[in-house]
Amino acid sequence: MFSNLLDRLRRNLSLRLTFWYTAVSLLAYIIIFTLAYHSLSSSLVQEDRAVLLSKLKQYTAAYEEGELTDLETLVDSEKDFGKPVLFFVRVASPDNSTLYLSLPDQWATLDLRHIGNISIREKYQRFEVLIKDYETVFEIASMPLEEGYVLQIGKEIKNREELLTRFRHVFAGVMIPAVLIGLLGGYFLTFRALRPIRNLTQTVRSIIDTGKMESRVPAGKTEDELTDLILLFNRMSERIGNLIKGMREALDNVAHDLRTPIARLRGTAEMALQSSQNPEDCREALADCMEESERIVKMLDTIMDISEAEAGTLKLDIEQVNLSELIKEVVDLYRYVAEEKNIGIHTAFSGDLHLSADPNRMRQVVANLLDNAVKYTPAGGKVDVEALQREKDVIIIVKDTGTGINREDLPKVWDRHYRGDESRTQRGLGLGLSVVKSIVEIHGGHVEVSSELGAGATFSVYLPQNA
Repeated sequence: MFSNLLDRLRRNLSLRLTFWYTAVSLLAYIIIFTLAYHSLSSSLVQEDRAVLLSKLKQYTAAYEEGELTDLETLVDSEKDFGKPVLFFVRVASPDNSTLYLSLPDQWATLDLRHIGNISIREKYQRFEVLIKDYETVFEIASMPLEEGYVLQIGKEIKNREELLTRFRHVFAGVMIPAVLIGLLGGYFLTFRALRPIRNLTQTVRSIIDTGKMESRVPAGKTEDELTDLILLFNRMSERIGNLIKGMREALDNVAHDLRTPIARLRGTAEMALQSSQNPEDCREALADCMEESERIVKMLDTIMDISEAEAGTLKLDIEQVNLSELIKEVVDLYRYVAEEKNIGIHTAFSGDLHLSADPNRMRQVVANLLDNAVKYTPAGGKVDVEALQREKDVIIIVKDTGTGINREDLPKVWDRHYRGDESRTQRGLGLGLSVVKSIVEIHGGHVEVSSELGAGATFSVYLPQNA
């Protein structure tokens, strides 16, 4: 049974905390009692010894003036006042023989042979007296006199002993309810304190049993370490849920989007096999397969980037970026493509704009916006790229004079693989704007789009200057 209790104590945190709370409380009570008892005892002892020392000095002075005769006269005179004799007075020789003895009233029937048991070498000593049915304790103080004689005075300390005994009994009586209160109070406090842990355990068990990451631990109103732990756990669960959701969506998208390019690869290979084995036809088929495989790789990389960004796990190499220079570099790359379509690209910057960002990802954002604008702008149109600072944000605006977007389609342009009616004739993955949105949001910014059908579109990117 005892081993079972120890096993429960080891396995149950509430019981362990309750036990330690009770043990610490009990130890505190014992320390407080010990200090109080020592203080009370010391005060009583000092008070009694002060009385003895005063009497010793008084009787010693009388002895030194007229030796033993004056001492006897002084003691007898105190008796003549009719007051009860409270002190034991003795003068002993160097060999502990009694030369003079005055006993208190309660020692009247004492066997005087017991007096010889009193030592003359100790300054203070206890002397227990048992006279018929009366038992008491005296404390005797000794002071040396001339020629080796010793004067001893004793005072009853029975009241002091009884007071200290009652104090010990009171402490013993208080300790039992104190231990019970400690056990009950400790269990109540630990039960309440560990409630967040129990909620956390139940939530984890529910997640393990059901596999659903939507479960959350209810957070208390107090702002303590356990509440911080619960909030961190909920954030971790949310992040893990987003990761799992992103992985599932990525796998679904990959599985869905690979069908078309793989079917093209297979169709191209079958056509090459069914042809007349012309080397030129085979070479052209291989080139088509290479182009399609590169398209698949690019699509996979883009989908993974979007999934990581949406899940918050996309790795960013943050550094100070001169956004004006970065946009100029990207515009210079697309200027040749735009010139082939007779599209003008114009830039406007309000000086050098600096922000904390991943430069490669920023190039990807600007490049996708420019590619989208050039792709859907007809010949003779123009694309304006503007960058400016507004308060603590840096804004990139890409405006084109293209075909525009239907009003009802505006919220959908950021979705993966969404392609409006006007864009279905253009070749592409339908992932460019999704990449832009994901990268901007993981930098702490947001995107906006405004457009009217036939009047072009304006894409705005808002980025915090210190990501």
